[in-house]
Amino acid sequence: MKKTFAVLTIGVLATAVSLPAPAQDRVDHELTQASQIIQEMTGPESNAGIPNSVLRDSKCIAVIPKLLKAGLGIGGEHGNGVVTCKLENDRWSPPAPFSMSGGSFGLQIGGEEVGYIMLAMTDQGMQALMSGHFKVGAGVNAAAGPVGRDASASAGWRGAALLSYSRARGAYAGATLNGTELNQDHAATKQLYGQEMQFDNILKGEVHMPDQSAATEFVHAVNHAVEHAQGE
Repeated sequence: MKKTFAVLTIGVLATAVSLPAPAQDRVDHELTQASQIIQEMTGPESNAGIPNSVLRDSKCIAVIPKLLKAGLGIGGEHGNGVVTCKLENDRWSPPAPFSMSGGSFGLQIGGEEVGYIMLAMTDQGMQALMSGHFKVGAGVNAAAGPVGRDASASAGWRGAALLSYSRARGAYAGATLNGTELNQDHAATKQLYGQEMQFDNILKGEVHMPDQSAATEFVHAVNHAVEHAQGE
């Protein structure tokens, strides 16, 4: 019964976060929100955010603008996001849409929307993301990311394949997404590229950048954030 309720909860959440924004399709809306989150990394208020060393070393950057959590006794979570991976010559791949979902059991009451950022720091983390289907923490070392633009390089998070952060009210904090499952969003992929595309082909830069300006702006925002971190 609990398992069935959890599945239903996630299904309702998936429907809720998939609704398009007024006058803007869902994918463009998510890309625009993701760009805004990335831009905040390098703004004046970002000194307590993601460290420069993490940004410099990241191999892929995934953004989930809104991961909706809800439940009463049994909770579920679901969100849609986009990811880009570093290519040769410090270029970044076109964005690949994905969904993220999972169930949790605990004392959760009401609903909460939180943005998340997940960064692949190793080849293992990058390959997990490129697969288009994996569970965070299952065979892939995932950890809450350090906070502070100049966080110590000797901290215990070093060596993690994936680092993740939560974002609420403009502030960042280390967070864990262990137990959540990432899957390619096939419907969003078709909407963005006009046809089905393999997740890893997108992230390897083997497809052209889609025509939507929101896609270009997202990749530009990531590139600018990493370049800013490299210059400090």
